[in-house]
Amino acid sequence: MHKQVVTRFAPSPTGHLHIGGARTAIFNWLFSRHNEGKFILRIEDTDTQRSTTEYTESILESLRWLGIDWDEGPYFQTKRLDLYRAYAEKLYHSGWAYYCECSPEEVERRRQEAFARGLKPKYDGTCRDKGLTPAPGRVLRFRCPQGGITVIRDIIKGSLVFDNSELDDLVLIRSDGMPTYNFSVIVDDITMGITHVIRGDDHVNNTPKQVLLYQALGESVPEFAHVPLILGPDRKRLSKRHGATSVIAYRDMGFLPEALFNYLVRLGWSYGDQEIFTREELVEKFTLEHVGSSASIFDMEKLRWINGYYIRKKSPQDLVDQLIPFLKERGYPERERSYLIRAIQTLQARCVTLSEMADAMDFYMVDEVKYEPQAAEKFLTPDTAGFLKDIIEAISLRDGQFDERALEEFFRRLADERGVKLKVIAQVVRVGLTGRTASPGLFEIMDILGKETVIRRLERALDYATAFQKSATSS
Repeated sequence: MHKQVVTRFAPSPTGHLHIGGARTAIFNWLFSRHNEGKFILRIEDTDTQRSTTEYTESILESLRWLGIDWDEGPYFQTKRLDLYRAYAEKLYHSGWAYYCECSPEEVERRRQEAFARGLKPKYDGTCRDKGLTPAPGRVLRFRCPQGGITVIRDIIKGSLVFDNSELDDLVLIRSDGMPTYNFSVIVDDITMGITHVIRGDDHVNNTPKQVLLYQALGESVPEFAHVPLILGPDRKRLSKRHGATSVIAYRDMGFLPEALFNYLVRLGWSYGDQEIFTREELVEKFTLEHVGSSASIFDMEKLRWINGYYIRKKSPQDLVDQLIPFLKERGYPERERSYLIRAIQTLQARCVTLSEMADAMDFYMVDEVKYEPQAAEKFLTPDTAGFLKDIIEAISLRDGQFDERALEEFFRRLADERGVKLKVIAQVVRVGLTGRTASPGLFEIMDILGKETVIRRLERALDYATAFQKSATSS
């Protein structure tokens, strides 16, 4: 009988959840779900000076927004200190750990001296055989084997070999009683029954130290899979200089959670040439064997393309709740939900983020549109004032239907009567209604705005064209 797969995601609450961390969380979540296992959330908050409740909440909010749920947790390391001390005692009493009284300044000075002589800048073992006991100001160090090799069989990277003589007698418990990262993480993984450690390959150098700690404690070693880093277009590690790096920032830019989730999975994992996956497909198909061993390049245009796909595929009814915060942010007046849904429908094919859609919604939302200077100069002129006057009069007198099909028939007939092309009249009306020359279909817009709003906006456009005529005459 196979052991149940147990994975974990263990962020530090010293910042918002960034893109690399989110992908690690997604890979762990998918692997556990694919194998019908367990996914645990752990908050590694032993860096008490930099860890904050605000960042913890931000991380949880980001995970929930991405649709990542957890079976256990969140566990907090600061609430598990007794457990780490118990394991530290075990290592001390079995001879695998010793107390060290060297000050940080002494240790650093000796490291620099070793480095200057071309030696490995590691702790020189001054206290290794002193037989010191616990006392204020002392740290507990691991007695690392000084010979032999440690072999890691990494699912993604293959076999990795480390010379033990190159490794340090790492600190397990600091002088203030707090455990170090490398120690607390293996105690947590042991006690939580973690079977697979999936994390970024910036942790590779920590792995041999952790494996030796597992062995010293007589515990079985989990399987490791180190995921290559995400790089910016300049092939340097993704950072703030490449733009937004946190999940919250992408949410606030108007990306959909399913689009970001889909994109991050494909950033390093592949299944043939398929680009778009449902959540169910990803759970079914995800394996670590299909994760590439080379770094991935973050491509904003690809993410925008995927987001545009999801925006087009969603129903306007589903999009409206996600769009409303963006409309409120812009200070637009409130509109009926049914009105917003109809407006969204006309913009789905034209926008790739919710932020772009909120900007494009302006002419639907405001009471008075702003004219683009070039559009007004070209189309709201003395030459078009006559058209506008006729159109306003005809629409005002019209008692029939005011829907898309009826409006198109009406405008075609009007163009024939005036002996002009439909597009000439259409552009004048478009600028009058939206303030710009590019928009969704004119008759769709008129249908949604309604007869009263259309007349009011065209009357204002006529006033503008007439004022233009007067100013041209007086000059």
